[in-house]
Amino acid sequence: MKHALKAVALSTTLVASTAAMADFDRVRWQVPMSFSSTLTALGDTMPEVSRMLDQMSGGQVTLQVFEPGALVPALSIFENVSAGNIPAGYSWMGYEWGQLPVAALFGATPFGLESQEFLAWMYFHGGDELLKEAFAPSNVYPILCGTISPEAAGWFREEINSVDQLSGLKFRAAGVGGEIMAEFGMSVTMLPGGELYQALETGVLDGTEFSLPTVDEQLGFYQVAKYYYLPGWHQPSTNQFLYVNMDEWNKLNDQTKALIENTCMAGNAYALSRAEALQGAVLKSFAEKGVNMRQYNDEILEAFQEATDRVMARRSETDPMFAKVYSSMKEFQAEHSAWKHLGYLPRDWGQDKE
Repeated sequence: MKHALKAVALSTTLVASTAAMADFDRVRWQVPMSFSSTLTALGDTMPEVSRMLDQMSGGQVTLQVFEPGALVPALSIFENVSAGNIPAGYSWMGYEWGQLPVAALFGATPFGLESQEFLAWMYFHGGDELLKEAFAPSNVYPILCGTISPEAAGWFREEINSVDQLSGLKFRAAGVGGEIMAEFGMSVTMLPGGELYQALETGVLDGTEFSLPTVDEQLGFYQVAKYYYLPGWHQPSTNQFLYVNMDEWNKLNDQTKALIENTCMAGNAYALSRAEALQGAVLKSFAEKGVNMRQYNDEILEAFQEATDRVMARRSETDPMFAKVYSSMKEFQAEHSAWKHLGYLPRDWGQDKE
């Protein structure tokens, strides 16, 4: 025990002394977020990154996080950072779909890269370079700072057994997934998370997708929609980013930049491990609460895949940057597929099968 306490004391001393010796800039940024910090495994990553930055810099680098709407509207982080109204912000990349369509690919690509594959592509297959290239004209320096597990496909008030039932449904969706759903005649709208419970309860919406089971549970969707569909074909990974105004980023020295980027890399490990750790227990609780959990059948998934191919081809024809990023993703996905298929046990191995 004495040796352990000495080791902890030495480690603390080393962190403090390293921060004292480092030439960190004094940074005091206000960082609004798109999601509440109370949303487990979705909104709590940036506060943890902020804590680590403060600790490792000895208080030199402080990113003060703000809850959605406290400084700017929750879904307007990108444009406010771009305009220089705020130095930085934290958001899911995809809410810029209308202004910068390629952003949605980095936030989540339907039938695309899962979280660990996305990290591999970003760090070792050119993804991060493409990200910086795509955002440079907007005067934004984006840093991947929290990737989590797949979303669910959505909550529905009625059971869905065929694609024909999708036509006319009022559904909340974000990003490129929403455009794909519209291919089936769904009436797709974008509402923030805080409005979804009432919209489902009153029938303004027939269904919604939003996030992980932990988050969906906190928002109470299971109380007003009893059919829960998986897998999250539209969002096999959910990727959030620290958006920094380029002028603010260029003021920083190299040590400070490296500290922020490396801490965000640690934030990815924190976010993904936390997300994976918690979902199983929540699915069990849903079953106990009478939620009907379903997996889309092959017919429906194949229809979504075909619609995805159409939408991606259409977007790629008119947007060279979109085409460049999507092609890079698909090339890595194809290269990685043999390893993904052969290197891992089948996902249902060892589970009881009906």
